[in-house]
Amino acid sequence: MTPKQIAYFAIGPLGGALLGLVSLPIITWFFSQEDVGRLAMFQVTLSFSTLLFSLGLDQAYVREFHETDNQPALLKSVMLPGLILLILVLAVLLSMGSELAQWLFENSALHLSFLVALALVATFVSRFLSLVLRMNERGLAFSMSQVLPKLLLLVIIGSYVIFGAEKSLTNLVVANTAALTFVCMIFVWNTRREWIKGLAESLDLVELKNLLRFGLPLILGGLAFWGLTAIDKVFLRVLSNYEELGVYSVAVSFAAAATILQSVFSTIWAPIVYKWASKGEGLQNIQRVTRYVLFCVIIMFALTGLLSWIVTLILPREYASVQWIVISCLGYPLLYTLSETTVVGIGISRRSAFAMLAAVLAFGLNLIGNWLLIPKFGAAGAAVSTCGAFLLFFILRTEFSCYLWKPLPRKLLYAYTILIVTGAILSTLLADRAGWVLHAFWGTVLLSALFVFSVEVRELWGFVASRLLRKTG
Repeated sequence: MTPKQIAYFAIGPLGGALLGLVSLPIITWFFSQEDVGRLAMFQVTLSFSTLLFSLGLDQAYVREFHETDNQPALLKSVMLPGLILLILVLAVLLSMGSELAQWLFENSALHLSFLVALALVATFVSRFLSLVLRMNERGLAFSMSQVLPKLLLLVIIGSYVIFGAEKSLTNLVVANTAALTFVCMIFVWNTRREWIKGLAESLDLVELKNLLRFGLPLILGGLAFWGLTAIDKVFLRVLSNYEELGVYSVAVSFAAAATILQSVFSTIWAPIVYKWASKGEGLQNIQRVTRYVLFCVIIMFALTGLLSWIVTLILPREYASVQWIVISCLGYPLLYTLSETTVVGIGISRRSAFAMLAAVLAFGLNLIGNWLLIPKFGAAGAAVSTCGAFLLFFILRTEFSCYLWKPLPRKLLYAYTILIVTGAILSTLLADRAGWVLHAFWGTVLLSALFVFSVEVRELWGFVASRLLRKTG
């Protein structure tokens, strides 16, 4: 993958995150806290259904894409079973009236059930068609398919504000469903050659059986990781209320800006690291990259701890606690990204069961943490539980990788990750009683990182300075 292609793929996460940060404050000012919480349940349902009804065949498509001579037929084979199953399940649910909307939103409006059904189908189709663009390395088309829906959502929400539309749950769901349907239409257009050819192909049942044999076992690991990242919202829905769920979803959305690092890094890391490993250069280069990523993770935690008060300037008063909850919410995107640098031994050894085990064990910890903490701390408890679970996830992936491949130096790695997770948890739970002490803590962490990683700082500064001189010279 060339630097230009990497840049094209990076446009999507970067543009989507920036547009999300613009639209989020508008949503919190315009819609009620309860409806923002209901929107979070809507999004959890979308991610779960896509994972479940994909039957693991999305991963089978990626695995077999370069091994087959008939890629349109492969697309039909992996997409059709889950789509038929999803439509059948939705037909049953819709025949029951407004049960779907009642479960998700505690609202018995029938039209909400139909909107949710449309969003589910659009999200499922988009998932598979997006893989066509990714596997064909059509980065710009993939990124535009991510950015344009966020832009459409911003336009719709903005029009609500300008024209004084009703501040209702229906309008919020309509805006999000319209954006999801729009992205689906973009994917349909951009991949029309592939799926039109696929329609003409016959379904090979023998091939489908082999694809399912590969894909179905992956659902367990996928569900475990989904639970690790989404079970907190489900527990808030059951053990708390929509207000706490709304606060938490806003904090998670702000922390999602860190997924820019995760998305870009994940896109370029896997091809590079396996190339290094094949040449016997893996361990030394991985150690260098791990130090750089660890430095970035520390800096992002510390700056968030020092500057999170800024969110109170753009959010309504009832979201004041977001400034402290968001620090723990960084645990998912940042610790996951860091674990991607240390987990490579599992991939190189082809022992994927260990990756699944790490997700299952961390999910179990998150279940217990949410059960114990949410009744007492609400959204803060959910954030703390998930942050702690991702620390365990990171440590397990790292240890399994070292066991299966080659050991990495881990003292500095674990010292700093445990330190910042502890600081994040204390910041989330004790902010009202120890505000200035926590700011001093994060300032100390920031200064220590600049000292400990001084070599990396000088290298980064030299790289940036040389690029600037080259452009101005």
